[in-house]
Amino acid sequence: MIIIDGHLDLSWNALQGNRNLLQSVEKTRKAEGESRHTTTVALPEMKKANITIAFATLFARSTGIPSPNVDYGSVAQANGIVEGQLGYYRALEREGHVTIIEGIELLQTHLQKWKKWEETQIGLSPPLGLIISMEGADPISGADQLEDWVKKGLKLIGLSHYGVGRYGGGTGTEEGLSPLALPFLTEMSRLGVILDLTHTSDTSFWQALEHYSGLVIASHSNCRTLVPNQRQFSDQQLTAIFERDGVIGTAFDVWMLDPEWDKKKPDNSTITLETVANHIDHVCQLAGNPYHAAIGTDLDGGFGREQSPSDVDSIADLPKLTAILERRGYSSADITSIMYGNWYRVLESTWE
Repeated sequence: MIIIDGHLDLSWNALQGNRNLLQSVEKTRKAEGESRHTTTVALPEMKKANITIAFATLFARSTGIPSPNVDYGSVAQANGIVEGQLGYYRALEREGHVTIIEGIELLQTHLQKWKKWEETQIGLSPPLGLIISMEGADPISGADQLEDWVKKGLKLIGLSHYGVGRYGGGTGTEEGLSPLALPFLTEMSRLGVILDLTHTSDTSFWQALEHYSGLVIASHSNCRTLVPNQRQFSDQQLTAIFERDGVIGTAFDVWMLDPEWDKKKPDNSTITLETVANHIDHVCQLAGNPYHAAIGTDLDGGFGREQSPSDVDSIADLPKLTAILERRGYSSADITSIMYGNWYRVLESTWE
């Protein structure tokens, strides 16, 4: 089955992490040894998993608290970083490894190519499809710059990340939106840019819904009922996303999957894709249907195999999730919706 992954930090790993995503996960592991988080994502493994489309991020913060390769001292620096990350995706496209999808016709054509290849398995698989997203809007100086970014291919934006960003409070804070955010959200609505609520503080979450009229998603977020942490969303927040026909992509970082996981004594042995399915199931049960649950793995998003479900050696293992959902009573049509159909619906309805 083909898959759409709602969140992967590909360019950040390639450039700020200096990883060659064109070579296999195994080659990168051998090159890096034990000096880094054990990688799980590369383009060959994505193709093995039949990942047809990934929401590929641009990521650089500018919160006033600089941190190497993550948080920069000025907007100009953060802007330069994400310009480079976008350049990396364009370079992959020029070399034929990916297709950057910017509209409904290309989206439909790309999906049909993958479906045909999946049925026949004749020749090489088509290129991977990328939807360009931005995790935290700090690199964009203001609303007047947004249209330029849309012309460059940007389709989804999350306002914040960890801490207090330029547009409002993020994970670990209770700050609301900043004055920059309100005209920015208005312009996002006008331009048809999807709002990703992931990483918003609770206050920013509700304020963003009030001031943004378009379609909202949570690209890589889990359920606070199962893991009581502010990084996850409450049932009330999840329901608000359902009411806007939005979709929640379940993330694979184990601290977001199981409240018993301890960073001081890391052991992922009891956390598996079954645990991932618990969050998917909670979303489906709360919504009363399977049309708001999806996958947003965030694999290699600042963590590695040691902080992923124990039965995920690499992103190539994503198809294992289909059998787990089948055992839980999900129909073939339900599973299709979860694995790619719901993300596809979001894109199609936004771009029509």
